[in-house]
Amino acid sequence: QVQLVESGGGSVQAGGSLRLSCTASKVIFRTMAWYRQTPGTQRELVASIRAGDVENYAESVKDRFVMSRSPNRKTWYLEMNRLEPEDTAVYFCNAGGDSGDWGRGTQVTVSS
Repeated sequence: QVQLVESGGGSVQAGGSLRLSCTASKVIFRTMAWYRQTPGTQRELVASIRAGDVENYAESVKDRFVMSRSPNRKTWYLEMNRLEPEDTAVYFCNAGGDSGDWGRGTQVTVSS
């Protein structure tokens, strides 16, 4: 099992930016991803990097969010730009999909 720790959440005004980081206890060769969840809703995929460094983004964040990873494959990032109140959620990092490993989450709050 891999431990994942998120950092970088916080509060920001609409239009601002935040950068989330996820640090893994081991090198990750599986899909790396960011999900988010608001109360009463299902966790949704925000962005992922899979084999071959293929990036995938939810439609709602395309052109605003950028996901990247470190060369040592132990850290990945989510650069969030032009944040909107609708981006307010707890953001979780994930390795290996639904049945993989999860961080505990970090709160992102965007005020209008």
